[in-house]
Amino acid sequence: MTLGLPHGHQWRDLMHSLATSTRQPPKRLRITGVGTCSDRLQEIGDELERYAQSLRLNFEFILVESNLETSKAKDITVTDDEVLIINSTFQLHCVVKESRGALNSVLQRLQEMSPKLLILVEQDSSHNGPFFFGRFMEALHYYSAIFDSLDAMLPKYDTRQTKIEQFYFAEEIKNIVSCEGSARIERHERVDQWRRRMSRAGFHSSAIKMITQAKQWLGKVKVSEGYTIVEDKGCLVLGWKSKPIIAASCWKCS
Repeated sequence: MTLGLPHGHQWRDLMHSLATSTRQPPKRLRITGVGTCSDRLQEIGDELERYAQSLRLNFEFILVESNLETSKAKDITVTDDEVLIINSTFQLHCVVKESRGALNSVLQRLQEMSPKLLILVEQDSSHNGPFFFGRFMEALHYYSAIFDSLDAMLPKYDTRQTKIEQFYFAEEIKNIVSCEGSARIERHERVDQWRRRMSRAGFHSSAIKMITQAKQWLGKVKVSEGYTIVEDKGCLVLGWKSKPIIAASCWKCS
């Protein structure tokens, strides 16, 4: 089950790895996409189904049209011979509210589904402070690091960088700095804060023991020498010149 599905690249990689592994492939792989953009989700699901057919992989895609705050355990179909893994990439910070009740409710419902693993990927920055100046300074340092990394990674005058900055990061920055109350949805928090939230919701950390593979992958793709990957209490943190940017963690039900 994936919360949100902006694209299908990572799932294509997973499907290819399962199909080409020396181990026996799974009897069935089902991806349930949860989100509000049903047309886009179904389009991605159709693409994944065609790709699975080319790999001769038994695959099924299910669309659940719902936002995170209204989704329920009964929306997800899991049979006795299946294992449920929940993936959340840049999604849960959007339900962090000033009252904290909304996120707690979502995490409790996810915990009730009894997943084998919950994979959490979030921005590792403190953009949820109550005061404008603090959020402004945090955003300044955080996005400066991201823009520096784009400068180093992409060729000079590459139009892709302008599009990424204008259509993706500009909206994030504007929301962090200028919005208040329910209008502010980009409420990024540090990985330590996510640890506390997940623990209170009944999850315990499952260490990602892949730091060596992650560093090898980073060296293999050769995007830029400025990127770093470190292990922080079982989490993997991607950074730019030691500035944390993204944290990935795994969780099990207590």
